Amino acid sequence: MTVPTGAVFLSYASEDAEAATQICQALRAAGIEVWLDQSELRGGDAWDASIRKQIKTCALFIPLISANAHARAEGYFRLEWKLAVDRSHLIASDRPFLLPVAIDETSQADERIPDRFRDLQWSRLPAGKTSSDFAERVSRLLSVISAHAPIAGISPATARQPAAAPQRPSQISAEMSVPKDALRPSIVVLPFNNMSGDAEQEYFSDGITEDIITDLSKVSGLSVVARNTAFIYKGKPVKVQEVSRELGVRFVLEGSVRKAGSRVRVTGQLVNGQDGAHLWADRYDRDLTDIFAIQDEIAHAIVEQLKVKLLPQEKKSIAQAPTDSIEAYTYYLRGRQFFHRHSRAYYQLARLMFTKAVELDPKYARAYAGIADSDSYLCLHYSLDVGIDKILATSARALELDIDLAEAHASRALALSLAQRTEESATEFEQALRLDPTSFESHYFYGRACFAQGNLERAAALLERAAELKPDDYQANTLLTMIYRSIHRDKDIERVGRKALEKAEQELTLYPENPRPAYLGANVLVTLGEPERAKDLLARALAVDPDDTQGRYNVACVYSKLGDFEAALGLLEQLIPRLSQGQKSWLKVDSDFDPLRGNPRFQNVLQSIEKEEAGVGVGTS
Repeated sequence: MTVPTGAVFLSYASEDAEAATQICQALRAAGIEVWLDQSELRGGDAWDASIRKQIKTCALFIPLISANAHARAEGYFRLEWKLAVDRSHLIASDRPFLLPVAIDETSQADERIPDRFRDLQWSRLPAGKTSSDFAERVSRLLSVISAHAPIAGISPATARQPAAAPQRPSQISAEMSVPKDALRPSIVVLPFNNMSGDAEQEYFSDGITEDIITDLSKVSGLSVVARNTAFIYKGKPVKVQEVSRELGVRFVLEGSVRKAGSRVRVTGQLVNGQDGAHLWADRYDRDLTDIFAIQDEIAHAIVEQLKVKLLPQEKKSIAQAPTDSIEAYTYYLRGRQFFHRHSRAYYQLARLMFTKAVELDPKYARAYAGIADSDSYLCLHYSLDVGIDKILATSARALELDIDLAEAHASRALALSLAQRTEESATEFEQALRLDPTSFESHYFYGRACFAQGNLERAAALLERAAELKPDDYQANTLLTMIYRSIHRDKDIERVGRKALEKAEQELTLYPENPRPAYLGANVLVTLGEPERAKDLLARALAVDPDDTQGRYNVACVYSKLGDFEAALGLLEQLIPRLSQGQKSWLKVDSDFDPLRGNPRFQNVLQSIEKEEAGVGVGTS
């Protein structure tokens, strides 16, 4: 008898991902179908619809109970629990549907666990120290599932004992070690090597890589690792089979780009990550104007090799070039390179590149989105009077040209949040997440917007996902240290703070002219109890750009946390006339200034803000 699709739904807190992966592997090895959220869809309508469908149709719902789970008042898994409890009330009492499994010694009497779960018989599967311990515990769990089989819709014959304990993953990455759908081939596209002999051409090879990832992500029959996760391997010597194991994917695409004048050479090879076998390789020597055709051919070659069915709309989407002008495309890629360096000068350079792209191709939607993003950052971080109406018009033009462009919806959402149109902004953010669940920018800026509005739990969830999507980013984890402090998740502060600091230091090494990683790193160091190192980074940030309003605001944050209230208040009083409305709104909820809340001078600062007509914006840190 075939096990029904999604026979078991496995629900868990993100901190218990490794345990969930092990249990999932064991159940699948025993022939039981398992569905678990791998985080690709978290947030937005797509995630909501998928989760609701799976819980509505699964035969058995297994929530993993742990100290991590009951300590979290919010989280995506909590919504899963609620949906499952609601469904359980609609199912006959003689048909078991909920099977709570404790993976530590959490008490069944704990009041933070849903009442419905506490009323049921729990199975316990505490992690063992040896493989045999784990195998024995999984066997007991399988026996319990077998007992549920006749009425839960799971075939007892399939719930066989595993021959051996499942292999322990060497690394649980942001993409997880178990494919979301075992029937879909999984693939990572490693950053193509720049073979041009000019480091300044790096933006072009990176752009080719990103576009191939984007094309393959449009294929519903493929599971593709997100761009930012793939790019953690950029510039590093890698072994394909190790990458395959670390990311939990079967196939790896790698290649190179050599651009010289009006000619380009692109090579690509597809490798089976399990045994290292080469499945496909090709080289394309073409005119630069053929670059979109090359990307199209590579995507089709991968689809053909992996025997994936390409739907008509997917064929059309992959074949559609973003622009007819290779020169505009080149300017756009250069703009993206500058944009991701996160400083005032680079945002201005990025805007120049995007503007030039639009001049060359007035119908280039992605370039319009880039202009809107650059203007939003300059307005948000540096109080430049770009004009909100102008940003809104630019983002609207991007959507007019391509209504299904996720980055255009994210640009529109950011502009709307700057205009204090919070409900419209949230709608656009959700649409951006639906169209591209792997977008770092959408999660990051949506998280910031939620923070500025005081929705801290939602902000934490979005920024956690942003940090997963871009493992080399320091900004999301920096903000999480602040949010965790506000929502009393103290045990998580050290973990994310160390991550943020490590990545900030790496960014400073790459771009020493950028003060942002210095002042955000200083903030984290104070949180981690290292004030002297924090002062060193503060001095560095001020030396790089002493007039940077954004930097000086964050210096005030650090002074407040260090207890130097006079210095913090002096800076704030100087900055108030220069801060954007969004920065002032952020100041109201910024936990870094909690030590100053009762100070009369700080109250005067807040009162001066309250007198202004403008409301809440996106924020500043």
